[in-house]
Amino acid sequence: QVQLVESGGGLVQAGGSLRLSCAASADIFSVADISWYRQAPGKQRELVASLSAGLRTNYIESVKGRFSIYRDNTKNTVYLQMSSLKPEDTAVYYCNAQYYSRTTWGQGTQVTVSS
Repeated sequence: QVQLVESGGGLVQAGGSLRLSCAASADIFSVADISWYRQAPGKQRELVASLSAGLRTNYIESVKGRFSIYRDNTKNTVYLQMSSLKPEDTAVYYCNAQYYSRTTWGQGTQVTVSS
């Protein structure tokens, strides 16, 4: 089973930037659809951005123009670049991989945006 490890979360002021990383234990990104989800306290987990194996991207409306998802195959890592952060972006962010009918989740990384 491939493992995913997220990193890069932290505390940032509104308007700031963070880059989240999702590192895989094996080379799956060329065949996997990768997504970033987030879950704020008391709310359901929501899909934030996705990157297909064919490099097609998709974003929820609230992050369009501010977030960017991309991958580095040489490092088996997918990134979520987040800019112009808002307090409502505060959540635990999870990486998800879907490949060969399997689904794998990372452990999550906390992002806190102060106003």
